[in-house]
Amino acid sequence: MSSRHSRLLAGLFAIAAASASAGAALAQEVVLGASVQLTGPVANTGRYYRDAYQLAIDKINAAGGVKIAGQSHKLALKLYDNQSDVNLSVRQYTQLVSQDKVNLLLGPFASNFALADSAVSEKYKVPMVQGGGASDQIFARKFKYIFGTLAPASNYFGSTVGMLKSLKPAPQSVALLYADDAFDVSVAEGTRPMLKQAGLNVVMDERYSTNATDFNSLLSQIKSKNADVVLVAGHETEILNFVRQAKSLAVAPKLYSFTVGVPSEDFRKALGKDAEYAFGMTAWLPTTALKDRWFGDAEKFAKEYKAKFGYDPDYHAASGAADVETLVQAMEDAGSADPQKVRDALAKVKFESLYGPIAFNAQGQIELPQMVIQVQGGAVAEIYGAKGFVKQPKYPMPAWDAR
Repeated sequence: MSSRHSRLLAGLFAIAAASASAGAALAQEVVLGASVQLTGPVANTGRYYRDAYQLAIDKINAAGGVKIAGQSHKLALKLYDNQSDVNLSVRQYTQLVSQDKVNLLLGPFASNFALADSAVSEKYKVPMVQGGGASDQIFARKFKYIFGTLAPASNYFGSTVGMLKSLKPAPQSVALLYADDAFDVSVAEGTRPMLKQAGLNVVMDERYSTNATDFNSLLSQIKSKNADVVLVAGHETEILNFVRQAKSLAVAPKLYSFTVGVPSEDFRKALGKDAEYAFGMTAWLPTTALKDRWFGDAEKFAKEYKAKFGYDPDYHAASGAADVETLVQAMEDAGSADPQKVRDALAKVKFESLYGPIAFNAQGQIELPQMVIQVQGGAVAEIYGAKGFVKQPKYPMPAWDAR
């Protein structure tokens, strides 16, 4: 054989070996798939999930990746932008499992998306862990492949109603407003019996259209009915419009509380001083008490998140990062990335995360108490929790022209 042919064969063998090596390395990856709102009306919240997923994956990979049956595997993220369109999101999740062949699924933001997208994970028997949908409807269908790291929507106002009974002067009347989507309907359905049990008079119980921009009529009713407390379940843009129009119409009840917005830095910046006195709730605050295997604790996670992305994480980001950690924990517990084995491990998983203790009930949802928070001095203050008052609330809210 000539030396030229020898060199040619050696080169071909080298290329083949390199290709085999690259293929082996590629096979070691565990790919997590998701469709998230990166554009459209709810993109501002959708970015929390994109950023949290990537930060958690990078952190876990830097520590060696996921350990499955004694072997280390790197994580990879396959992410699509659903443009805040539910139908597109369903198609993208179908593509992720049927064409892209991702190993496991992470979720979108918002209950109506999780409600639709989880049907894909159920059909293809690929588990989805999601921290963007809390509606009780998601978990009432007895699906086996959907797991959620948000507490049930029906109890979002539970801690708030508990606090109302302890306030002085005690409020007497309540207005309950909610958008007509899966999450907010679940919130309202759970809140009604709690208000009745607390002996509060519900003077308004009104549903409004999702993405509504005009709240003048509802605010006029709140004013005419002299509601002491206003509880609003909706999306952040709706809440921003509500507060701005409340100021414009000089509607200032003793207290108002919102399911979203208050924990978000963007919400407080958008309203400035007009955000003061607003109550909300969160299942998560960045504290050193929440210990974590990869980040150390929740406070360290929050600092890394802020340093990388330039804005503070809220519970959306924390739940998103915990979703990645939960899939990793389940794979390690199962000793496999096989969807069925991971699903069975998820049903039994129990560990401490930066978000709090992760353990799913029979429906696939975790139970985390909501803390009542309030904007005080431009920052979030923890007011009321499972053990009662943590800090004195600023209550009752003064009139707009008296601030």
